[in-house]
Amino acid sequence: MFASVLIANRGEIAGRIARTARRLGLRVIAVHSAADRDAPFVRLADTAVDIGPAPAAGSYLSIPRLIDAIRLSAADAVHPGYGFLAENAAFAEAVVAAGAVFVGPPAPVIRAMGMKDEAKALMALAGVPVLDGVACDPRDAAGADAAAAALGYPVMVKAVAGGGGKGMRRVASASGLPDALAACAREAEAAFGDPRLILERCIDRPRHIEVQVFADRHGNVVHLHERDCSLQRRHQKVIEEAPAPNLPPTLRAAMFEAAVAAARAVRYEGAGTVELICACDAAGTPADFRFLEMNTRLQVEHPVTEAIT
Repeated sequence: MFASVLIANRGEIAGRIARTARRLGLRVIAVHSAADRDAPFVRLADTAVDIGPAPAAGSYLSIPRLIDAIRLSAADAVHPGYGFLAENAAFAEAVVAAGAVFVGPPAPVIRAMGMKDEAKALMALAGVPVLDGVACDPRDAAGADAAAAALGYPVMVKAVAGGGGKGMRRVASASGLPDALAACAREAEAAFGDPRLILERCIDRPRHIEVQVFADRHGNVVHLHERDCSLQRRHQKVIEEAPAPNLPPTLRAAMFEAAVAAARAVRYEGAGTVELICACDAAGTPADFRFLEMNTRLQVEHPVTEAIT
C-alpha cells in the first residue's frame, strides 16, 4: 500500500478524493493553478504544489508540470479524478516512469479503449455483443454510401476518438450522408485531433445504460450495478436512474456479465464504466443490448453508484 497520493485535479472530485485518502491514513498532495491556491480542495490537503497559471493548458493539462509536482512532493501515487488527463495514456505512462502508481488502468488499456473501432473489435473477440458498424473514410463518398446502405438507414456517424457527442450525427437517408461526414470529421479533428469516423446501425428507441465495474491487479472484476442515462439533451446526461426502471432481470444479469467480461478481456484495473445501448420493443421494454464504449476512469456519475451501494 502506498503512503501518499497526489490528486491531479481540482474542485469537487479533488475534495472527495482528499477526504477518502485522509480516512485511509494517506498523505494528501494537492496541485493547484494560480487561480485555485485558496480553493477548498487545497485546504483539505497536507501539501499543495503550485503547477502554473489559471488556464488549464498551462497547469492541470500540463504533463511536465504535474510530473515535476510528483517528484517535488515525493508522491507515491497519482489519482487523476475525471476530466483533464484522466483518460490520457501518455500521462499514465509518465506517472509510472516517474516512479509513482497511476490510480487507474494501465496506459495500453486507456489507449485501446479510447478508440471506438479498436474497443469494439476487442469486445467482439471477448464475446460481448457489439453494434454493427464499419470504419468510414469521409473522403470516400461512394464507399461510405455503400457501407451505410449495407447497414441500413438510419445510421450514426461517429468519431473514432473521444466522446461527449462531438463528431456524431444521425443520418436518415443517403442524401444527408455527405454533409454529416464532413461535419463530423471537422468536429472530430478540432476536438480530438483525429478525423477518423465509423458508421454504426442506429437504434431509434434506445436505452442508454452504464455498468460500473471495478478490477484489481489479480484479474478479479466486479460490477457495482447499473445507471440508466437515457434522459439526455444534446448528448449530455440530464437525469440518471439506478436501478434502471423496467429492465427485465434476465437482461440485467446478462448486461452485468458482459460488462465484467469486457473489463476482464482487456485486463482492466481500477474503476471504469461500460456503456451499453438497449433496443426497446413496442411497449418500451429493453429487448437486447450492445456494447457502445468503455470509459477508462472514475466518472462524474460516481455519486449515483455510491448512493445505491
